[in-house]
Amino acid sequence: MQKINVKNKNILKSTLEELYRKYNHKRFIPPDPLQFVYHYKTKADMEIAGFLAACFAYGAVEQIEKFVTSLSGKMGKSPAKFIKNFSAKDKKLFKPLKYRFNTSKDITGLFTILKKVLNRYGSIEKLFLKGYSGSDENIIPAAEKFVQALLKIHNGKTSAGLKFLLSNPAGGGTCKRLFLFLRWMVRNDEVDSGLWKKIDKSKLIVPVDVHIGRLSKTLGLHNRETVNLKTALEITESFRKICPKDPVKYDFALCRAGMQSSRSNRRVKKRLFFQRVFG
Repeated sequence: MQKINVKNKNILKSTLEELYRKYNHKRFIPPDPLQFVYHYKTKADMEIAGFLAACFAYGAVEQIEKFVTSLSGKMGKSPAKFIKNFSAKDKKLFKPLKYRFNTSKDITGLFTILKKVLNRYGSIEKLFLKGYSGSDENIIPAAEKFVQALLKIHNGKTSAGLKFLLSNPAGGGTCKRLFLFLRWMVRNDEVDSGLWKKIDKSKLIVPVDVHIGRLSKTLGLHNRETVNLKTALEITESFRKICPKDPVKYDFALCRAGMQSSRSNRRVKKRLFFQRVFG
């Protein structure tokens, strides 16, 4: 793998900034699951919508969009109000609903947890902040405490599907969906909502899936054979050298550029991109 030297680092930063200027706009959000955050106006609804969309952000983007649209439709105009008032009788609304290997019981189990969070703490943010410290090197310790708190709130047998939805960094996985949600909530620009004001965006971890892992390796941002939490940390540190105060700044633009290039002339665009970075 070719490493990025100082010259290549500067070229890469210039290229990333160009992608950011081109793609980091609201009009490029759909079909990204982030779109569901902006279906609502209040912070409470945007936070709940974002958390649910991120939890189910696995699989093909079209499948995600279809499922979350159906899920949102069953919760009415205010997902936060629906969750706060969620009861046993509401479970029948979701009985026929499932997403890949997540069952209706996983979905309603998640709702039950979120109901307790809202009623005890007032918001997801307030629960998360209980485990957050600005002195931590990154967001991982707070993320681990957050997931542990959610599972403790569940206070019962947790299905494999529900554990998957609430993946914990302590397990060593990339936890892409959790870090994606945190990006949406913490960063504040035209794309990310910035709803959470008390967390330093420099502490965020890049949401890594197989695609971003492969692209980042090609760019010399990591040198690992498998994609896991250590990979995400290595990629984040590489981006931090480019943008110390905002290491996940380019995440959306890179993903969007990848989606755009896959629609036409993918190989040509990819080759030109790497030629520009590596010379």
